[in-house]
Amino acid sequence: MNRTFLKLYEADPRRFALLLLAALLATFPTLAQQRYSAKGLVLAVDKEHRSMTVSCEDIPGYMNAMVMPMEVRDAGELDGVVRGTLIEFSLVADKEHPYAENVRIRNFDSLELDPLSARRLRLLDGAMDQSLSPDHVLKLGQPAPDFSLTDQDRKRVTRSQFAGKVVAISFVYTRCPFPNFCFRLTNNFARLQKRFADEMGRDLILLTISLDPVHDQPETLAEYARTWNLDAKGWHLLTGPPAEVQKFCERFGVAFFPDEGQLIHSLHTLIIDRQGRLAANLEGNEFTAEELGDLVQSVLKGGPSNPSGL
Repeated sequence: MNRTFLKLYEADPRRFALLLLAALLATFPTLAQQRYSAKGLVLAVDKEHRSMTVSCEDIPGYMNAMVMPMEVRDAGELDGVVRGTLIEFSLVADKEHPYAENVRIRNFDSLELDPLSARRLRLLDGAMDQSLSPDHVLKLGQPAPDFSLTDQDRKRVTRSQFAGKVVAISFVYTRCPFPNFCFRLTNNFARLQKRFADEMGRDLILLTISLDPVHDQPETLAEYARTWNLDAKGWHLLTGPPAEVQKFCERFGVAFFPDEGQLIHSLHTLIIDRQGRLAANLEGNEFTAEELGDLVQSVLKGGPSNPSGL
């Protein structure tokens, strides 16, 4: 050992250890960084500036769930990431500038469908139905199509009547037996209704469209509405001619078909911005109600809907 180091060690071993650690951290700064496994829902992406805003889930030992802007060191990390994408990533807790790396998109893959039904759904959602091809499905930033349906109070409802408001849309059917499917999507909207009580009807509209319009007539939807303590000024349960429902669903890649008294269907939650453009198309049921609420909040605040700034 160098004589100077030896004298320092003998004089004060603890201080010597601290000085040695400081020297190592200065030489190898990555030793000062901690990495945490993280996941969340993307609220905005700015690839030009290598940044995104994420509604992050809890990171045990580091932080509670929160909305967090963060950078990436490589813009390629954001390839394929758009508003409404669920991601997993490593959060590097750099003291100066925390950043994300190893960003991975969490593609939804339902485990609740049996293999045969899942295969049939994939066939329906593509090759066997050209209306659900990627070229036909609405892209983010494009104007959402209109419709004319009937709500639980037998009132005519169109999407265009909500111009200037943010509209969230889900697709369910009242007889769905799976708690993690239609029940969960409807519960998400119930949580939105509570969180945005002051905005309901004025700035935010919730639309739940039945995938089983033959059975889910207005009286059935009215009973469903009472179950969820629905606020009719801002949340409408919709039914209508099957062809009209089918046409609207196809534009967003929503696939469904009858199967032994039940409906096999994909899961989608849409967010339409104040200009009537598709701001997000969330697939699946793996996001939390809090993450969905953060996404709605970002659109209410006027976040961009064009693909370059999603």
